[in-house]
Amino acid sequence: MKDNPPAAGSPAGRIVSIDAVRGLVMFTMIFVNDIAGVSHQVVPEWMRHFKGKSGMTFVDEVFPAFLFIVGMSIPFALRGRLERGEQWWKIALHILARTASLMLIGILMVNTEYGIHIQGWPKELWPALMFLCAILAFSSIAPPISKQKLMWRTASRSIRILGFAGLIILALLFRGEHGERIITFSPFGIRTYWYGILGLIAWAYLVGAIVYLTFRGNVTALLACAALLLCLYPAGQSGLFKGSLLSKFVDIDTMLGSLPSITVSGILLASVLIERPVLGRRIGFSLLFIGGYVMAGWLVLDLYGVNKNLATPTWCLWSCAITAAVWLPLHFLSAFGSIHPVAKVMARAGQNVILAYLISEMVPSFLGLTGTDEWYSGLAEHGLRSAILRSGTLAALILTVTAGLNKAGLRLRL
Repeated sequence: MKDNPPAAGSPAGRIVSIDAVRGLVMFTMIFVNDIAGVSHQVVPEWMRHFKGKSGMTFVDEVFPAFLFIVGMSIPFALRGRLERGEQWWKIALHILARTASLMLIGILMVNTEYGIHIQGWPKELWPALMFLCAILAFSSIAPPISKQKLMWRTASRSIRILGFAGLIILALLFRGEHGERIITFSPFGIRTYWYGILGLIAWAYLVGAIVYLTFRGNVTALLACAALLLCLYPAGQSGLFKGSLLSKFVDIDTMLGSLPSITVSGILLASVLIERPVLGRRIGFSLLFIGGYVMAGWLVLDLYGVNKNLATPTWCLWSCAITAAVWLPLHFLSAFGSIHPVAKVMARAGQNVILAYLISEMVPSFLGLTGTDEWYSGLAEHGLRSAILRSGTLAALILTVTAGLNKAGLRLRL
């Protein structure tokens, strides 16, 4: 039987467009990460991160687009918990647990970037096992057609325990190039070069969730919070936070300021979707949002330029506008159940994007362990067309597998 399309303006119609964009962003992220490993003689600079002082390519839009879509998801997720009458402290624990989980995986991933030297282990084995254990540690299995819910809950719990135990063991076994450890006991410490991409997402999610729980759907307050968070960037550049205790653990101007401002901007747009049932009014606000953010970015352009690595205000504002512009037509189509089948696969994969990301990060280790890394590299060395075909095929394959796992009932609780 064919599924009924979501009614125009229904919550399902609004969520499917967010999931589709989230899936599209993850497709692009996997694509650009893979093609970045191809030689510069094959891949032009416009398909890589911008290297100059001020400027951006489409590659520089991928990460902020993900942060923006994270923000758009927050009101739908937390509003459901609030409407079910869930106690505030349980919601707070959920937010903190999710934040800590993303940071944990991010820290483990970052340590692999600086070399692994465990005696008797191939260099690819530790990261492969780490990603596998990370997937197991946060997995939940609930097949949609199964009536044995208790059995699957027990299986999910057992798998998570196995995954967490594996992560602990791997963290203790880790040795860096010069004998560095991730965890030391005397004195106790956890080695963090930085928090990694997942860690940056975690900080932005934490700030965004706090803002939403504080102000809910108050559009004026959300816009003010986005602006104030963005103001932390110039404050940090002026040296305001230099020497503060908090700055020893996190970059206040970017990790608590400009990057979370992108997430709060996503919350702002999603809150309007929830509060305004009339499609025309939602589209009107979205166009105003896009135009306003473009203009705001242009007004502060000369102050700090456009720079992804520095998370400058203009880069944040324009990234929000671009993401909203990509999302808007999908939202319009999904309101009438007119999403293309490819977009439906994107939407299905978009419900489980962290799983897709972890699988993609496991691919290099898998290729190294199986001895197929040179063969895979050679697929992209015949020209730009072959490089695009290789990376596009990989991204499509990973998202298809993710969508299939999601449909079968495997979800990552991250």
